[in-house]
Amino acid sequence: MSKPYYIEEDLKKFGNITKYQKEMGEKFFGWYDEVFKEGALTQREKALIALGVAHAVQCPYCIDAYTKSSLEKGADEEQMMEAIHVAAAIRGGASLVHGVQMMNKVEDLTM
Repeated sequence: MSKPYYIEEDLKKFGNITKYQKEMGEKFFGWYDEVFKEGALTQREKALIALGVAHAVQCPYCIDAYTKSSLEKGADEEQMMEAIHVAAAIRGGASLVHGVQMMNKVEDLTM
């Protein structure tokens, strides 16, 4: 039996991305840490945004990490699901708005 592509334990290895490119990996983590500090947005709000984005980009590692982070930062299940619905609405809307490109092309070709 082959091993699955997504292995939950691999999330713990994220810090190892500096192994093959130390300088850029360290810069990423420095920036990442700065982004998630309390600022104009609370850490809870940032965790909920990250949870929504994780679903939009379909990253199972991110979904696991930001589900945990959202709970730890005080978000409840309803807020978390609402964040996912916001991300889904934006993702769906982004696909649909590109329908304008198709409509423009149809008009160009048929008029």
